[in-house]
Amino acid sequence: MVASLIISCFPRTQSLYRHETTHRRAVLSYVLLVIAIPGCERPTPGDPDVGPGGRQQHLALSPRQELATGRRVYQQVLDEFRGKILVDDSSESRRVDVVINRLAQATEIEPLQREILLRVRGYRFEWEWHVIREPQVNAFCLPAGKMVVFTAILPIAENDDQLATVLGHEMAHALAHHASERVAREQSGANILRSLSYDRMQESEADHIGLFLMTFSGYDPEQAVAFWERMHSAAGTHGKPPEFLSDHPSDEHRVRDLQEWVPKAKAAKKAFDEGRIASGR
Repeated sequence: MVASLIISCFPRTQSLYRHETTHRRAVLSYVLLVIAIPGCERPTPGDPDVGPGGRQQHLALSPRQELATGRRVYQQVLDEFRGKILVDDSSESRRVDVVINRLAQATEIEPLQREILLRVRGYRFEWEWHVIREPQVNAFCLPAGKMVVFTAILPIAENDDQLATVLGHEMAHALAHHASERVAREQSGANILRSLSYDRMQESEADHIGLFLMTFSGYDPEQAVAFWERMHSAAGTHGKPPEFLSDHPSDEHRVRDLQEWVPKAKAAKKAFDEGRIASGR
């Protein structure tokens, strides 16, 4: 039952703009099943704490639950796509491997964690990934760092800097515990427009965190702007809902934000490289 629930929620579309919503709904559905099991550790939903950027963030899952959820859903995905998983020494896998390894190393930089105000103490991130041969333009990161990259998204990223844009964004969702936060909102019974607003906030937050991750990994943050400008030109405006009815920021909004953040990310990386940002440990 759980397997069919997860797989039925995966996208069957070529749209880059829909993939994040669909797979996160799959995660949310499965997480709600996990925490409903009697005897599971259940933190009090809605306990406030400081999240990325200093905002109040309500989480429903404990670190142990996040790890267990990521592992279980990841296995469900691999079972579904068995036979389509690329071997580790394929050119596609090697390309993804290099980018994710560099991004994962950046997640360990303590001054960067402080800069973004990530809540990572007590959490375990098992950065593990597979590339799957699929025509879906899709990549996603489950709780605790389990990642899947579909081959169709690789040509969309013209270079490794643009691939780091996509993968850094996805990793940011795990680092910011967005799945756990969505479970807490689901439990609170938030109305649809409020939920969409929160979803757009999470997407912008993942853009921001991902931009800093790629910059501290040595990738060019200007390529994040170039990537989304190209996506906007390719997609146009046909069939896209107004931003307030969408779960993603508009492309124009996304590009404007990234253009504002690029100089800040570059300045932070320069200060770190020059030793002007000391470790707080």
